[in-house]
Order: sequence, then C-alpha cells, then structure tokens
Amino acid sequence: MRKIATSIAILCAGVTLTSLHGCGGGAETKSDFGKVDPIQPVSDWVMVWNDEFSSSGIDATKWSHEVNCTGGGNNEKQCYTDSADNSFIANGMLNIVALPAEASAEKPYTSARLVSKNKADFKYGRFEMRAKLPSGQGSWPAFWMMPTDSVYGGWPKSGEIDIMEAVNLKVTNAEGVTESNVHGTLHYGKEWPNNSNSGKAYALPGGANPADDFHVYALEWQEGEIRWYVDGYLYATQRQSDVRYNAKGEAVGLRHRGWFSEYFDQSSGELETHWDKTPFDQKFYMIMNLAVGGNWPENVNNGGIDATAFENGQSFLIDYVRVYECASNPATGKGCETIRPGYDDLSDGLVEGKAPIPSPPSSGIPQNLTIFDGTPNPNWPAWDCCGGSTPALTADAQRGDVYEFSVGATPTVNGFVSREAFITDPEGKPTPFDASPIIASGSISFDMQVVSAPANAASVWKFKVESSEGSTAVEIDLTQGSDGVAPVTGQWQSYSFPLQALADAGLDVAAIDVLMIFPAWDTGQGAVYRIDNVKIAQPNQSLPKLVLFEDGVNPDWPMWDCCAGSTPTEEMDDATHGMVAQFSIGATPTVMGFITRAANGGADTPFDATALIDGGLIQFEMKVVSAPSSPDASWKFKVESNNSAEAVELDLSASVEAQSPVTGQWQTYSFLLSDLAAAGLDLSAIDVLMIFPAWGTGEGAVYRVDNAKIFHPDGDAPTANGLTLFADAAAEQWSIWDCCGGTTPTVEVDDASHGNTAQFVIGAAPTVMGLLADDDVYYDASALLATGVVRFEMKVVSPPNNAAAAWLFKIEAGDASSAVELDLSASQEGAVPVPGQWQTYTFPLQSLFDQGLDVSAIDVLMVFPAWGSGEGAVYRLDNVVITNP
Repeated sequence: MRKIATSIAILCAGVTLTSLHGCGGGAETKSDFGKVDPIQPVSDWVMVWNDEFSSSGIDATKWSHEVNCTGGGNNEKQCYTDSADNSFIANGMLNIVALPAEASAEKPYTSARLVSKNKADFKYGRFEMRAKLPSGQGSWPAFWMMPTDSVYGGWPKSGEIDIMEAVNLKVTNAEGVTESNVHGTLHYGKEWPNNSNSGKAYALPGGANPADDFHVYALEWQEGEIRWYVDGYLYATQRQSDVRYNAKGEAVGLRHRGWFSEYFDQSSGELETHWDKTPFDQKFYMIMNLAVGGNWPENVNNGGIDATAFENGQSFLIDYVRVYECASNPATGKGCETIRPGYDDLSDGLVEGKAPIPSPPSSGIPQNLTIFDGTPNPNWPAWDCCGGSTPALTADAQRGDVYEFSVGATPTVNGFVSREAFITDPEGKPTPFDASPIIASGSISFDMQVVSAPANAASVWKFKVESSEGSTAVEIDLTQGSDGVAPVTGQWQSYSFPLQALADAGLDVAAIDVLMIFPAWDTGQGAVYRIDNVKIAQPNQSLPKLVLFEDGVNPDWPMWDCCAGSTPTEEMDDATHGMVAQFSIGATPTVMGFITRAANGGADTPFDATALIDGGLIQFEMKVVSAPSSPDASWKFKVESNNSAEAVELDLSASVEAQSPVTGQWQTYSFLLSDLAAAGLDLSAIDVLMIFPAWGTGEGAVYRVDNAKIFHPDGDAPTANGLTLFADAAAEQWSIWDCCGGTTPTVEVDDASHGNTAQFVIGAAPTVMGLLADDDVYYDASALLATGVVRFEMKVVSPPNNAAAAWLFKIEAGDASSAVELDLSASQEGAVPVPGQWQTYTFPLQSLFDQGLDVSAIDVLMVFPAWGSGEGAVYRLDNVVITNP
C-alpha cells in the first residue's frame, strides 16, 4: 500500500543518525562548518564589478550624484550636492563628507549621495564595502540598494535592501550606553504608510566601534534569501515566506514568516498578496550616502543633531565596493552561500519578517464567541498594551463583575487579546476566532461605561480590531458603530460593529485575535472605564429548514398527485421509519411529491433556501414497494420554484449518493442546493418537490418517502463531533497496524471499563504501531481545529526490555507529507506510562497544527517506544478519538 510505504519513509527520515541503520542502510553528514572560513567568500564567488577608488576622481561610468534637498523623504537636514567638498577621492578612499551649509542655504547641512543606477545594476550576488563610518548625534551613513525598475509599484512595494546603516555612532546617552550598532534591513509590502520592514542590528565584538576603524560590510543575495555580514560574520538572514498548505491546496499558515509583496494582478486587476521571492527578484542598484538628521537619528540616543559633531565635517570613508556573482548558478545566486551553524535559527541569525499570515480556511460552521460576560475567558485576557497597568475585575452595582481599565501618563491602548505572548492563565491558549461563517449577520459588540473621562477634552474614543498577529486591522471611532453614540460619563452604553463592515474596511475576519477600546493614542490620560458583555456573535437564529415529511405530513406542504387523481396516503412502515408517505401510480401518466401552492391544497408558503446555498441539501429517503411495470422506467427528481418559472429535473442516480432504487430497500437521496442553483433553480421560492418514474412509464409503481427535508447538515449541530478511531473495534476504513515488525495487532478483552482493546506486541524487529487509514482515506479535522484534541487511553502490559526506552506519539497526514512526533509526556497530562495502569493522553489539535500537521488529511496515528528500543513491549490502546473536548 502506498500509505504504508510513505509512512515508513518519513519515519526513517525523522529518527537520529545512529538509528537510521534500523531503517535500512547507513547515513552520514558531509557538512563540516569548521572548514568554512566565513571571512572569505567561497570559491564560486566571481568578482564581476568593483571600484577600488584608486583613480584621481569619482568614476562617472560607475556612479552618478543625486543633487537635491529632499533626501529620502525622512525629514533629513542636508542637501545632496555634486560638489568636490562633499565627495572626493583621496589616498585611495572615497570620502563622503557632511558639512555645515551656508547660513542662507535651504538646509543646514550639505552632503553627497552616489548611485549606480543604469551603470551597475544587479539581480543576486555578493555586495561588499570596506568602510570607516562617521560618528556623532545626527549622523546617518548608509550603503543600500533600490530597484532599477519599480515593477511592483512605488516604494516600498518594489523593495529596498539596506546593506548597512548606522546612526549616532559613539554617542553616549544619559544611561552611559554608547551607540555602536550597524543595521541590515529590508523594506517591502503594502503601500506607504502601511509598509513593512524587518531587520537586525549587530554590534562588533569586544566593544569595538564602527567609527573607529575600517570594517567590511557585505550582503549575499540569492533567490528567496538575503544574508548580512560584518567582517565575514553572518549576523542576519531573511527569507521569503514559506506558506503551509493543507491537502485541499488551501493556505493555512506560514512555516516561516518572511517578506511578502502586494501588487495588482495584470490579468484580473485584483490586489493580491504574494508570499514568494517577489519583490526581491529584480535588478537593484547601489547607493552610498551620508545623511544628517532625519526621523531615525533625531529620535534616538540623545535626540536631535549635535552641531558640534559636524562643525568640522563628518566623513564616511570607503576603501572599496565589490560585487560578486555566484558562478554555480548566476540565474538564482544559489550555491555560493557563506554560512555558519545557527544562521537559519530564529534564536540566532534568522529574522522573522512581517508577512501577513494566511488564515486557516473556515470550517464553515457558524459559532459565537463570548470574550467576557462577567467571567474571564482564559483564552482572551484583558490587556493593557503599553501603559503598565493591570485591568482589574471590579464589582459594578448594576452589572456585577466587569473589567475596569485605566490610562495613565504613558500612552496605551486597552482591550482583550488572544496571542500567546499575553496569555498568563495556565488554562489559556491562543484561539484566534473565525468569524467568517457569521460575517453576513454577525457583529462585535460590548457594553461600556466611562467612569472618568480623559483629562484631554478633545480625546476621541476608538475601537480597533486586529487579526492574524496584526496582519490586518481596522480602527474607527466608537461613533461609527451601529449605535452611533459617543460615550457619556457615568452611563452604560452598548456598541456594535457589523462584521461585514469591518471586512469591507480590510479586516480578515477569519482569525480575529485582538479587540481594543481606548481613547485615541496619547490623549487618554486620566480615563477610567468599564467593559462588559464582549462578544463576537450573530443574532440568535438557526439556519432555515423545511421538513416536508417526517412521521407525518406537513400541512403547509401536502402530498400530491399531479395528474392521475389519486390521493397519496400515510402508511406505517418498519420500526425505524414509522409513518411514511405512500404514492401509487396507475394507468394515467402522472408525477407525485409535495406542493405548497394554494391551487393544489397547500398553504402557499414557498421556501427560501438562499441561506443554505453553501452546503445545504434537499434530502429524502425512498423505498420502492413495487417497481413500475415498464422495464424502461427511470426514476426522477424534480424541484420547481416561483410557480414553475424555474425548474430542475434530474435522475435519482445524479444524487450525492449516485444510486438507483432497489425494490424493497430504503435508500437516501441528497441533492446539493448549490448544484440546483447552478442548474437554474431560484432557491428563494421553492414550491414543489417531486419524486416519480419518468412520465408515462410509471404504471404499477408503489413507493414510499420519509424524512424529506430541505436543510443544512450543520444547521442542527453547530460543532463537529469528531472521529472515534478505536472503541471496542477500529473505525470503518481504519485498522490497527504494525508498520514494520511483521506482527498482527489483536483485539483483546481488558477490564470491565474498557472491554475490547487494541493490543500491540513488539519483537526483535524495530517498528512503530498504531492506527492506519485505508489507502486514499483521510480524516479532515479542520472544523475541530480551534478546540479539538487527539485523545487516547493506553495501558502498558509489559514494558520494553530497554528500561531507557522513551514512549512516543506520532500523527501523520496526507500520506506522510506532514507529521508531528512528541513524547507522551508532552501531552496535556504530562504523564509517562506506568505498567499495569490505564492512562489518558491528550494532544490539542491546535498545537499539532502549529507544529506543522495538516489537520485536513489525517491518516496515521502511532503510539510506540522509540525506534529500535521497544523489544518486549506489550501495550493496549482504547478510546482513541479525534474530537471536541
């Protein structure tokens, strides 16, 4: 079986090198990082461009001067010139010098910015500069790159690569900290001012300062990855985002959150998010400049610009600039990586980017969320973002327990959050809420009472909601809610914000994780306010449902013989069905079924099934008591609406079950409303449903119908029930399974509480054991993701001979395309097996999903002693389920 083969393959790939011999064959690693000299590029880097600044003047074939006073739009305080005072070559060095300007000048300083655009433009490679940096409060030297052609849109949609930047070097602040950092940064994403950047700072070892001596600043850029170096030390790595897809091809998250791009698709005209190599897959040119002041340097360290630092000029000294191409693969830049251990570890060199996280697909199941109604929700704690206060439960005379928030001198926002970093309750876990199934009628609502208004009378009260770790957000005034009221001090007031309006404003409602209610930033000092009844919900309403016949006729929809003059009857059938509808066809051609039209005895109440189009069904059970006399008779289903203005007729075999009637058997027939709508039926006014042998072929037919209804399968059960893999026996299309040891697991009777259990025995051959789905059978647990668990009971009858053997749990999906393996002690219970005892082990689906499991296609569940250590083990499993708690 394909499934067994792939399961074994991924198991062997996941064990340690010393264990690989047990999977067949040996293994060794060829990596030897001790042989890499990170100070020198590997041999396949070939220099393709350079400027050693050994000539008498700046080479105009390589560099152009920008001449303007706008700088980079960062409120910088210099004008860039082409004057030899601001840029010149001396002693084999390029000097870029920032100087005080004349008193009448447009800006107080002059400096230089050199660019290689249309003279030296590159896609991928290694870019090096050896330089000594300027110092002083307000200094801002940079070596960076911009796109030659902004194919994805204006800044920063087409990207920016900052190879090296530093501000205010050698400045010592009031706390005695001396600035010594250099920075490597990427800019990308949405249109300004919603742009994104990510990067990392680096300080030289031993307290050295980049303004004291020359150092080599380098960047290696290949398709999908960019790395930053100082003196050959790799200190930062950024990558394109790595999207996780489930078995349905739907984006469900990011394995790595890196950069992203957003631009309009040329074919569809739609604005799209891309998690690929764009925008860093085009030609970029180099820039060298020395800015004075601006938004960044003037707002850090000691603030502003120290004029004394520039009175005699500040110099950015550049020894050389060199560009290398990777000879191994110039088209991608791959194959020449100068790396070190840990460079791709988030705790070391790898930088997490700001890409929006794609929301897991909606389960489609409408659910409501109560964040607070007098009892704290451990998954959604009350939260002060930045002010240092702790929101407190307070007894309100009218409401009972409510949350009270306050704003002090430090600017802040307050609200409720469901992100791991802010959850302190041991019972809590991040649970972003999928509101997409209730977007049409749902809203976010809360009650608020202002106890003390902000001291600033002009302060405006705000509501803000975020999703997917802030990937999307909407902030509006409280007065823009459905209620349209401003807070009145001392009064409880209700506020409601329709989900559809928030989605229209840009919120991804599929993963809501923060709600905030606050006075506008930095205007709220003195505010004290209380919050109650915080919900994301739709009005109490169920999905529409029409029962045509279930143990009796619906008087609004009587049974009906169109044309032959008979009267269908109610008859008793078997114990399961009880009273059923019976139809009989004589010599006169006719059709039969259920009708609500007044002319035919109905109540004239057409059924509006529009809300059921996504997943709704017309369904009934039918038993043919006597088949038609004609051997050519075919059984039909027909549904009409709007007094027969629209109609669809199909063979019964076109149902979801794809079956034809078998005389004497009850059979179920289901027809998707979406298919009927696509075939031309107006779902808003269904008024006839017919089941019959084809016109003129039905003589002699007697048939019965029961449980005829138009409904949504989820309408009566808002939560999924899950799958029982083993309870007295394995689930249908699943089996108890020995991967590799050659044994046949058995069903054994245990104690009175457990009855039949699955027993596994491990011999000399290394193996893993558990439950395996039949080939091409997968369980989709997506609807259970938010709260569901994998849970089982286990009893070790005999432990492994190896006392050090660790017991493991492993779950796979999609023919081993994704898998998670954990110690049993990593379960919620945190227990290790005790021989002779039944013990329960629980693993949250959300946790397994976060570790990479595709929960939409689960097909293997294993429990076993670690590979090669299990000989002698005998153990039993029971009550193995994937379920809601």
